Amino acid sequence: MPALTKPALESFTHPSETSAPLDWAPLTIIDLSKFDTPGGKEQLAQDLKDPLTKWGFWVVTGYDLGEEEINRQLAIGNSFFKQSLEEKRKVACDFTVGSNFGYREPTRFIGNTDVKENMEVLNIPKYTEHYASVQRHDFINQFEDEIAPFHRKVWTNVVRKLLILFAIIFELPENYFVDRHDYDSPSMDHLRYMIYHPRSHEEDNKIGDQWLTGHTDFGSLTLLFSQRVAAYVFQIQPLQPTRSLIQTHHSLQVRTPDNEWKWIKHVNGGIICNAADTLSFLTKGYIKSAIHRVVRPPADQAHLERLGLFYFVRPGDSVPMAPAPSPVLIREGLLTEADLNPDPGEGQVTGAGK
Repeated sequence: MPALTKPALESFTHPSETSAPLDWAPLTIIDLSKFDTPGGKEQLAQDLKDPLTKWGFWVVTGYDLGEEEINRQLAIGNSFFKQSLEEKRKVACDFTVGSNFGYREPTRFIGNTDVKENMEVLNIPKYTEHYASVQRHDFINQFEDEIAPFHRKVWTNVVRKLLILFAIIFELPENYFVDRHDYDSPSMDHLRYMIYHPRSHEEDNKIGDQWLTGHTDFGSLTLLFSQRVAAYVFQIQPLQPTRSLIQTHHSLQVRTPDNEWKWIKHVNGGIICNAADTLSFLTKGYIKSAIHRVVRPPADQAHLERLGLFYFVRPGDSVPMAPAPSPVLIREGLLTEADLNPDPGEGQVTGAGK
């Protein structure tokens, strides 16, 4: 097969930050540059415990991915979304066979309104032997030499280290969560380019200014490279450790433990991280699956497109969905006898949902 010619890309230009006086969430910053220093992992684990178990949201810095490298990924994503709809549709998500890989166009209407969703999504699977035959857009194939190493570096530089910190928090062997999310094993991990298009004030009024309503994320962990367009909102609520699935909200606001919505402020060089449903399930709700939503940006940014770069972490397809045998969970009284001594005759659900 002849080599594909890589087109020149327009550099991605970040918009100015909002000057609106928003109610910002006080998120903890986890500086991963301390990870390999003496006592660094242990201190970071201590710093991460509260946000992981009470908020489900935090910010990561110091992860050894350069600004130029990240901006290049944003430029690739931005250029992809400028392709013709016909071209983008050539590799579409096929939810009928459970595939989340490929392009999803905005076709659905919101609730009972006549307002159509305003986001486009491209999900890119891992570049491993298990996904070598997965079809990808010609445009994306032209940049495989840049996307593939970035895909893996996000896992190695950020995800792997966070999973080790989780294991330290739960007093488990450091590789406990890493082995269950191994990059080279089959899983639904994916890199995502995502863009929200601006709407008129009249249209947004019809949907209460909510671009993506409250939800938690499926999977283990979501990483969002920090954006300057304010739209992500977080809801903080009292922890309910016995619930494995908690409804959430997006935009980006977060909901606080006091049932308040807070905006996520841009952090230069930061990655916004949120725990998701699988991690909550594996820890019997001790890890909080974060509630978040996406809303209409403030007035000085409402006219802007909102481009996002995400990484979604999933457990391995063959990993049993069984609670972690953590001394912490035992002390908290969250593990039952059946959790600690499962019946070998009973089938277990795996990361692939089987």
